[in-house]
Amino acid sequence: MKSNLPTLKIIEPSFGSSFTLTKYDINYNSHFWHYHPEIELIFVNGGAGKRQVGSHISYYNNGDLTLIGSNLPHCGFTDELTGNKNEIVIQMKPDFLGEHFFNIPEMVNIKNLLQQAKSGITFGGKTKRKIGKKIGKMEDQTPFERLLSIIEIFNELELATEDATVLNAQGFRMEMHVQDNERINYIFNHVKDNFKEPIRLEEIAEKVSMTVPSFCRYFKKITHKTFTKFVNDYRLVHACKLLAEKPISISAIAFESGFNNFSHFNKSFKEFTGKNASEYRHELKSFLE
Repeated sequence: MKSNLPTLKIIEPSFGSSFTLTKYDINYNSHFWHYHPEIELIFVNGGAGKRQVGSHISYYNNGDLTLIGSNLPHCGFTDELTGNKNEIVIQMKPDFLGEHFFNIPEMVNIKNLLQQAKSGITFGGKTKRKIGKKIGKMEDQTPFERLLSIIEIFNELELATEDATVLNAQGFRMEMHVQDNERINYIFNHVKDNFKEPIRLEEIAEKVSMTVPSFCRYFKKITHKTFTKFVNDYRLVHACKLLAEKPISISAIAFESGFNNFSHFNKSFKEFTGKNASEYRHELKSFLE
């Protein structure tokens, strides 16, 4: 079971700075399951791809801006097919400005934002574009200017409630000191590695040494989703990704995403996105042109 645990990443602040800012001009395949105590702000400049944070799975297009709290497991957002111009990742420890800094009155809004980020938050609309530009300018700033910029960015994100979406249900936490995290992380990785094949409840329950009823209660309690819905959502998001990236038939996409029944795929896809796969592909193509 241990081989499927998320990887703990060790992150050191940049020289002369209390946090790190890394720009990736060339995509790298970072779709491995990992976590770290640092808070992470990710800006994907253009392109489209899969977003997996905690038990949340979704597909983004025209870039992405997501804030991930401390020790919240996630996969990387880009690969060789994303089509983005670049990706900027900002990481800092929760106490990067000192143990009590966020307790002062002026920081109460930012403290609330970072607390909410423990469930993951993504930002769209004008906020994504505006903050993305500010993040892009940070590359050429001095360490002090970067510090002022990140405080300003956090303050603006806390106020951007209309463009913000919390990714995991209230109460969802996957911090690594929780004793049974080894089990849920194994389950997530098993789905990630095997979603194209049938995954029987009896099979996954046995792998984590639980009865089926106990497993179902456990998974629902942790993720606020049934296991069947989690697997189905994962397959549907993968189908959205393929619709954007591969000029293959919709039936081929359905089967490549783990659906053995094309009618079931069509019904599920429409419930998930609000449109059928042909409409989704057409709208996405028009949007990206």
